Amino acid sequence: MTTRHRLVVFDCDGTLVDSQRLIVDCVQEAFAGEGLAVPTAEAIRRIVGLSLVEAVDRLMDGADPAHAAVVAERYKDVFIRRRLAGPVDEPLFPGARELLENLQKRGLLLGIATGKAMRGLRHVLAAHRLEAHFVTLQTADRHPSKPHPAMLEAAMAETGARSEETVLVGDTTFDIEMARAAGALPVGVAWGNHPADELRAAGAKDVLDRFDRLLDLLS
Repeated sequence: MTTRHRLVVFDCDGTLVDSQRLIVDCVQEAFAGEGLAVPTAEAIRRIVGLSLVEAVDRLMDGADPAHAAVVAERYKDVFIRRRLAGPVDEPLFPGARELLENLQKRGLLLGIATGKAMRGLRHVLAAHRLEAHFVTLQTADRHPSKPHPAMLEAAMAETGARSEETVLVGDTTFDIEMARAAGALPVGVAWGNHPADELRAAGAKDVLDRFDRLLDLLS
C-alpha cells in the first residue's frame, strides 16, 4: 500500500449499509402522514446523502421550507418508532467488513462522512459492531449538507491527513462533489443510490463494482 494514502472516508447509506428500502418506506410514510403526494422510490434515492431537511425540501421542490422541516421531524418519528419496534433491515453490503479490516491491517485510518445524524450513525455502527474501525465520524447534524466539503475537511483535520492523502468512497454525486471540493480522491461504488455513469460524470476517479477493488486502486 502506498504511503501516499493515509485516510479513507466512507459514506454510510448506500455505500457501507444497504438502507435503501428502510429510507424509502420511512420517507413515504412521513409524506403520507402530512397529506402530501408520496414521492417515488426513485425520487427518494436521488436525495439520499443530503441532510434530512434539505432532502425533504428537494422532494417538495422547495415549495415550503417550513413544512419541509415538519415533514423531516415526522420522518425521524417514523424511523425511531420502527427501531423501537424491533431490528430494522440495514445490512452491510457484501465485502464491507472484510475491506475495513484489510485497510486497518494495512495501517490506514478510517472515517465516515454521512447524511445521517450522529445518533443514527452510532446506532448502525453498534448494530454491526464496527465502532472500533473508525477514528473520525462526521455527520450532517454537525456540518453543512453534502456536497459542502466541511465533513471531509473535519475528518482530515481530526486525523492530520492532507487532502492528497485522503480518499472518499461514496455512492452519490454529492459524495463525489464533496471529495473534489475538499481536494480528496473521489471513488464511487456501483451498488448505491446514483448510477455509475453519473458518478463518473461528477468526477469519480473510479467506480467500484466490488469492495476489494479499492485495494487495487490504492496500491
